[in-house]
Amino acid sequence: REKDDKFKIRMPKLRTVKEYMEKRKSDNDAERNMLKFKRSSEERIKKMEKEEKFFRETFMYDKEISVINTAIAECSVPSKRRVDLPVTAGEQLDVIDVTEGPAVICRNSKGRYGYVLVEHLNFR
Repeated sequence: REKDDKFKIRMPKLRTVKEYMEKRKSDNDAERNMLKFKRSSEERIKKMEKEEKFFRETFMYDKEISVINTAIAECSVPSKRRVDLPVTAGEQLDVIDVTEGPAVICRNSKGRYGYVLVEHLNFR
């Protein structure tokens, strides 16, 4: 018996059907995750376009939207009206336009626009 073990030929292990299917399934999962990411970014873009359209209609803003400055919110402020932008402390905002009063028009990271009082902002 010892001689038989010594001269035994070792064959390379071939994948079974089950292993092959598991590997293929993991490859398909990677593709699905990529498609899911692409779909979520498309949804985010559509939502931001909708917010911009609402902003242009509500504020009657016909100029090009460009970021003048960036600011950090010092404190959390809930919105009392639809045109006010609710902010949380530490949130970074893009300043879009300056108004005559004590407020500026800002955009948050979600693409929502609204008025924010200058006293609640910290400009670097």
